[in-house]
Amino acid sequence: MKLIVGLGNPGSAYSKTRHNIGFEVIEELAQRSGMPVNQNKFNGVFSLVHQGGEKMILLKPLTYMNLSGKSIRPIMEYYDIDIENLLVIYDDLDLPVGKIRLRQKGSAGGHNGIKSTIAHLGTQNFNRIRIGIDRPPLGMKVPDYVLGKFGKDEWQEMQPVIQTCADACEKWINTPFIEVMNQFNAKG
Repeated sequence: MKLIVGLGNPGSAYSKTRHNIGFEVIEELAQRSGMPVNQNKFNGVFSLVHQGGEKMILLKPLTYMNLSGKSIRPIMEYYDIDIENLLVIYDDLDLPVGKIRLRQKGSAGGHNGIKSTIAHLGTQNFNRIRIGIDRPPLGMKVPDYVLGKFGKDEWQEMQPVIQTCADACEKWINTPFIEVMNQFNAKG
């Protein structure tokens, strides 16, 4: 069983914000599978999906970004999911808008949702997809920027990125993550 987690903040006020791009990928995967993410447990909402002969869980933590690990660890324990079967999707200020990077491990890089995940799991060795949102304009504070909504042009630019991330997640169901990483990092 695989667990795919999109990081974000709950509530309509945060919809389509830069910090919620992980939620957007989960919603795309849910739409593709025909299984809405609506089971409420583990401090999050999730869906159990059968695809490609495998089971996968799609999770959106409802703990707010800075406490994401409080949702991820309990669901992993309940379903006995090994760390190599976890994939976390989140925004990254250090990548240009729309650029993606898949990694098997790494530090939090200043991302509070990943800091929480590492703290609760006791390791930084888990699969991840980082989605570039770029740095804020000069003079704008980081929290204001990440919690701000994408501009119309940026949002249009993000649509194929969301699709590509969902494609990578689906490929991972029956392919080792290292191969998915090599394929999708080469694309962009």
